[in-house]
Amino acid sequence: MTALVTGGAVRLGRALSLGLADAGYDVIVNYRSSEGPALEVRDRIVELGRRCTVVQGDLGHPEHIQRIVETIHAEHGRLDLLVNSAASFHSTAILDVAAEEWDEILAVNTRGPHLLVREAAELLRSAAGAVVNIADHMGLEPWVRYGAHSVSKAALIHLTRIQARALAPEVRVNAVAPGLVLPPEGLSEGALEREIDATLVKRVGTPDDIVEAVLYLARASYVTGQILSVDGGGTPLE
Repeated sequence: MTALVTGGAVRLGRALSLGLADAGYDVIVNYRSSEGPALEVRDRIVELGRRCTVVQGDLGHPEHIQRIVETIHAEHGRLDLLVNSAASFHSTAILDVAAEEWDEILAVNTRGPHLLVREAAELLRSAAGAVVNIADHMGLEPWVRYGAHSVSKAALIHLTRIQARALAPEVRVNAVAPGLVLPPEGLSEGALEREIDATLVKRVGTPDDIVEAVLYLARASYVTGQILSVDGGGTPLE
């Protein structure tokens, strides 16, 4: 089995790359600028006995997306799982978001996953594969401080449902919406405590929580078009 993880060199993407390798996948690790960490992940995956290809590419550039898929064709010839994990994360308040910043965020977080699925559709169909988009609990709730990010992830959630219909029945498409897993830099201790208190399990999530969710959706052959919130019960239930 072969999986592509975008943004697979650092933070959550790194955990996903290693977790999928540990589960038996050969992994294509995409990165934008983190070449050193990407090579470290490659070495770890090779130590796990799996094959790893590292490919640079900015999802904000369509020609980079084409190159990523061409590399998969040339190096692996198949794609069983596509995990759209790469994201542009900005904390600009919504009324302060300029046109350039808005376009950058939407290009990476929403347009990029669309173009990548489009380019890889035949590979995924041939393998009866799956797509897991990494959304965000901010896509389910209105976060003013992270306004453009929230909008981009809300769009990704709806895109997930559309992709599931467009690629059925050969390819399943789902999304994971993490809660507070890796707190953003600059988050105050007080704000962190409020976020923890808002969950039902009273703790911060871990990257492993998201890896487990992605593996479930990769294997769940009767699940498609769904959004799996992994947030400790922090998203309002009503």
